[in-house]
Amino acid sequence: MNIKTIDAKVIQKCFLAGANAIDAKKEKINDLNVFPVPDGDTGTNMTMTIMSAAREVAALENPDMKSLCKAISGGSLRGARGNSGVILSQLLRGFTKEISHEKEVDADVLTRAFERAVESAYKAVMKPKEGTILTVARGGSDKALELNGHTDNLAEFVNHIIMHMRDVLEQTPEMLPVLKEAGVVDSGGEGLLTIMEGAYDALIGKQVNYAVEPEVKRTEAGSGIKAEAVADADIKFGYCTEFIIMTDKEFHSRDEREFKGYLESIGDSIVCVADEDIVKIHVHTNDPGLAIQKALTYGSLTRMKIDNMREEHNERVIQNSRQMAEEQKENDAKQSADSMGDKTKENVTVSEMPHKDNAFISVSVGEGLREIFRDLGVDYIIEGGQTMNPSTEDILSAIQKVNADNIFILPNNGNIILAAEQARELTEDKNIVVIPTKNIPQGITAMINFVEGMTPEENEEAMRQSLSEVKSGQVTYAVRDTLIDGKEIKAGDIMGLSDKTIETVGTDVVETTLALLKKMLEEESEIVTIYYGQEGSEEDARKIAAALAEVDEDLEVEIHFGGQPIYYYFVSVE
Repeated sequence: MNIKTIDAKVIQKCFLAGANAIDAKKEKINDLNVFPVPDGDTGTNMTMTIMSAAREVAALENPDMKSLCKAISGGSLRGARGNSGVILSQLLRGFTKEISHEKEVDADVLTRAFERAVESAYKAVMKPKEGTILTVARGGSDKALELNGHTDNLAEFVNHIIMHMRDVLEQTPEMLPVLKEAGVVDSGGEGLLTIMEGAYDALIGKQVNYAVEPEVKRTEAGSGIKAEAVADADIKFGYCTEFIIMTDKEFHSRDEREFKGYLESIGDSIVCVADEDIVKIHVHTNDPGLAIQKALTYGSLTRMKIDNMREEHNERVIQNSRQMAEEQKENDAKQSADSMGDKTKENVTVSEMPHKDNAFISVSVGEGLREIFRDLGVDYIIEGGQTMNPSTEDILSAIQKVNADNIFILPNNGNIILAAEQARELTEDKNIVVIPTKNIPQGITAMINFVEGMTPEENEEAMRQSLSEVKSGQVTYAVRDTLIDGKEIKAGDIMGLSDKTIETVGTDVVETTLALLKKMLEEESEIVTIYYGQEGSEEDARKIAAALAEVDEDLEVEIHFGGQPIYYYFVSVE
């Protein structure tokens, strides 16, 4: 097959085929993740990122190159989740910038597009690490440069590039010892290759899946977001669906993970809060019946509420309806399950918020942690973190709703920092300061070190500096078998994680947490703080505190309810 040029219609098909290819293989890519923690995984984050663009691309009936590139770039930038998703969005952004003014793409244009894609992605990462998706992408760009001028057959050209990228991917364990020890290749690189292979299948005429559910457009006004980088915002899922499940049997953390995963496959804006025999659900979806049918497998339903968001005709009405839905959701939860705790303060919209010089946006999950951040002065909470990495669009939406000149963002997760930085770059009318907090204790420490009256630059420096003054840890369970740092880990084991690695592994939550804290303690340590989650307990936290007192009677141990899912405890040592 001799293909010398491709137009926008062919590129559209290739892109959709690539998106569906990674969607089909995302769990396989997730399994390549070295750290067996139940966080938002690479395959899932890359899929959600590219699907955000794919829905816009699929909605184009007769695309020209400019409109196609705008849909790919804008959709992926807004939908970017996790570090791998942000890097993918930057690859797509650079690629589309190079081809957007072309009528057709040949080998020469494709070579320049690969080069610009890699350049954009490397610029997005402060400290690029080799042996990752970046290395695989650069391998493809280098091969394109080598081949350019030697063949004008795009089928042959792209095939050789993909084969070389596969060779580079197979070498990633030699570049990153952690990959070699775990016996896997880089998951982000595998995801990128999966997209490329799907696109290549479409290029050469294989029978592939192009079907992607389209989104309905809505108009953005006064957002302050750069128009050339982000297209008009979309209502991705039309029905705001809420209900409470009265469970027939115990709703385990495993059930919660399974149900959240299912909801993510049919919608977004997901809330799943479990307390004994009551589970509160909120999801935006195009088929509420699917969510309801799945929920009925866990028990009977009550407090059901479905709103059609596509009936709203302007942004203001949409914002009001969502606010009313949130208020109703909180009222329903309070009436139906007092044991679920006091009502969390609402996020307010920009029209209701008095203007401030400085404001704060924090990513957090868990009733107790939300209240702690509120008490420290955070203005807007983005629901998310582990297993729920918010997208760049989620962060942009929060920025629009905060009425301040300077907005400090606390990602509180290493996998969200790049998305926050991308949101900063896409915002024009406000000064956005991203404090690179990698976990909840760091976020709390940063807030404590903000000083009213200092300049944004002075506060940024002080808040960043404070992060090095606190040691943070997390306790969770392993989701897969692996070997890392000489530790053989089995699915279900309890793990104590420090800022850098897995420190302790065991079968008992209290013992593993205590072992983690003992490793974190130093001679000058004074304060230990324990935040217990949904699957931890105050009683066990007090046992840990008592054991620490035997190690050092001068230690001050504070215990707080965090309410976070998945992680038994967040801990910090100062």
